[in-house]
Amino acid sequence: MQYFSGRFKEKASDLILDFHSSIKFDQRLYRYDIMGSIAHVRGLAKQKIISEKEGEIIEKTLLEILNEIEEGKIEFSITYEDIHMNIEKILIDKIGDIGKKLHTGRSRNDQVALDIRLFSKDEVKKIQSYLIELIEVLIKLSNENLETYMPGFTHLQKAQPISFGHYLLAYVEMFKRDYTRLLNAFELADYSPLGSAALAGTSYPIDREYTAKILGFKGATLNTLDSVSDRDYLIEIMSSLSITMMHLSRFSEEIIIYSSNDFGYIELSDAFSTGSSIMPQKKNPDAAELVRGKTGRVYGDLISLLTTMKGIPLAYNKDMQEDKEVFFDCIDTVKGCLQVFIGMIRTLKVKKDILLLACNDGFINATDVADYLTIKGISFRDAYKITGSIVSYCMDNNFNLETMPFGKYIEFSELFEKDIYEAITIKNCVEKRDSFGGPSKVSLQNHLNILEIFLKSAREELISYRINDIL
Repeated sequence: MQYFSGRFKEKASDLILDFHSSIKFDQRLYRYDIMGSIAHVRGLAKQKIISEKEGEIIEKTLLEILNEIEEGKIEFSITYEDIHMNIEKILIDKIGDIGKKLHTGRSRNDQVALDIRLFSKDEVKKIQSYLIELIEVLIKLSNENLETYMPGFTHLQKAQPISFGHYLLAYVEMFKRDYTRLLNAFELADYSPLGSAALAGTSYPIDREYTAKILGFKGATLNTLDSVSDRDYLIEIMSSLSITMMHLSRFSEEIIIYSSNDFGYIELSDAFSTGSSIMPQKKNPDAAELVRGKTGRVYGDLISLLTTMKGIPLAYNKDMQEDKEVFFDCIDTVKGCLQVFIGMIRTLKVKKDILLLACNDGFINATDVADYLTIKGISFRDAYKITGSIVSYCMDNNFNLETMPFGKYIEFSELFEKDIYEAITIKNCVEKRDSFGGPSKVSLQNHLNILEIFLKSAREELISYRINDIL
């Protein structure tokens, strides 16, 4: 800040200017910086700290600068270090001494804290809208596959039959939690630090609640020292987004497995696949693999900011400039992954016949044999042991539970009747599981009804939020 200071006698080194400057990445905050400046100048005029006429001139000129930036007419300079000082320098060049009054009762510390809060609020809502879109796509696909039966897995071993609809709704629940986590993160960001100045507030009679209100915040932050040094809300957002990426990565892993030749449960659209430079037969799930890979990148962004913040004393320190690049990267990466993922799921083809065929091996209806015997009066543990012996016999003799002769069933227990075959059909195994949250069509319809209520509330919440129209 040597260009505004009488403290320094020597010109800043070009090396330190480049090293110190953040304009290369924080210039994307220009709109929020101008929003904050307009709110601040209105507050100064309201409290008669500057005249109403001066306030009008500053606001009018700031809007002119905004238009010039968006028309590509302004080139920012590292000499003025960051977006805040660049805009202020342009303002002063345009209107002279009146422009110098803009910074009255304000510091770059509360200015940058304000800008990043405004930016983060808008970005959270954008990501939430992508999550709702993804949930809607998954619900549509689930509705189309309520009776598409498939193996459910534990330890990547076939376990019990479920439906593909049930499988998809498991991920819907994950993304629903992601949406809710972001609501909490948004709440933490929804307080204005404007007026906290460097760390100790200001002696001018400002009205912080007024400026918070016109910027669309829930209120003003309560402690000026904390206000300028708090980046918890960024960490909270990035933590929430890291969990979102974990969910996308898990889903991607299964998409990669299920679309492989050995499984063939699903097929990805050509639009979201790539080929090989040497093997003409290849169709690679690169979109899913990249989402899986970019998860580590988002984790790295979070760890980077946590590491930056862990040893910083109160209040502001220059280290905190490192918050922006990792936060911007985290936000951009997650938005990009969600957009690609939505397109990939929307165009995915479910191979229903292969999924059903996959249910015919792996003894995934063995639990239903044990349940059958339990209903006949045997304790579950004894029924479990008998069924395990049956499975062992089938494996040794190349049978499955549907093809083992009835005479053999009787040898294991006289409680078996010929209705055992009907009891263990894949359809019955799934549809009997109609407990709350289960895979039966009845249970899934109940789940979908609950999700519709959630979606209605989420859509209304997103519609009610508007990027602040102070400009």
